Amino acid sequence: MSVSRISSRVSTRAALAGGIALSSVVLLSGTAFAHVSVQPQGEAAKGGYATVNIKVPNERDNASTVKLEVNFPLDHPLASVMPQPVPGWKAEVTKSKLDKPLELHGKKINEAVSKVTWTADGSGIAPGFFQTFPLSLGQLPEDVDQLVLKSIQTYSNKEVVRWIEEQKEGAEEPQNPAPVLKLSAASDDHHGGGATTPSATATASAGEKAGHDGKAGDHEEKTATASSSSSSSDTTARILGVIGILVGVAGVAFGVLAGRRRSA
Repeated sequence: MSVSRISSRVSTRAALAGGIALSSVVLLSGTAFAHVSVQPQGEAAKGGYATVNIKVPNERDNASTVKLEVNFPLDHPLASVMPQPVPGWKAEVTKSKLDKPLELHGKKINEAVSKVTWTADGSGIAPGFFQTFPLSLGQLPEDVDQLVLKSIQTYSNKEVVRWIEEQKEGAEEPQNPAPVLKLSAASDDHHGGGATTPSATATASAGEKAGHDGKAGDHEEKTATASSSSSSSDTTARILGVIGILVGVAGVAFGVLAGRRRSA
C-alpha cells in the first residue's frame, strides 16, 4: 500500500473524529441550556433563606422570549418571595390567600406569593441568548426535600411553552420538565436552620432589616451582583471548553496534513 494512500486514510479518520467531537460539543451545549431551570446561589437549606436564579434560555431561532411566569406551591408556601430588578423587564408579584396561615417571627401570615411574572419592556431574550432572574426566597419549608416551580415561557410569536411536567422516579426526563429547587438539610443557624452561605445570610438579613428601617435595597443589590458574576463565570467556562476542543481538533488535522506534505 502506497504512502499517499495511507496518509489519505489517516486524514479521513482524523476528519471523522473531529466531526464527531464537534457534534458532541454542540449537542452537549444545547442540552445544558435546553430547559428553564432554578439554581441556588450557595445553599438552599430547609427552614432558612436563599437567593436563587431562574435561568431562561431561548430555544427558538425565529422569536424572542418576552414573558416568564414562575409559580410557587401553596401547599408549602413561602412567606417571602422578592424579585431582584432586571433591566428591560417588569416584575409582578401575585399573592394568594392561604387555607392555613403561616407563622413567621411571631406573626401570622394569611397570604403568600403564588407566582412571579416577568414581562419584557423591550426586545426580551433574543435567539442564542439566555437570561437569569434573581429571587430572594424564605423562609424555606422544613418538611420537604424540594420545591417544584412550574413555569410558563412565552415567545414573541405568541408560542407558549409550559415547563410544568414533574420528574417521576425511575422514568426518563419529561419533554418539558418543571424547574426543581433542591433543599439541603437544615443547619443549626438562626431562623430555625437557615442557610449559612454569605449570599443567603445577606438576603435573610436584608429581609428582616426592611421591616425596621427600609434599607434592604443595598443588601439585595450586593446579592444580585454575586448572582450575575456566578452566571457569567458559568458561561465563560462553557465557552472556553468548546474552544479547547476545537483547537485540539484543528491541531490533529494540521499534523496529518503536515505528514502528508513530508511524505510527498
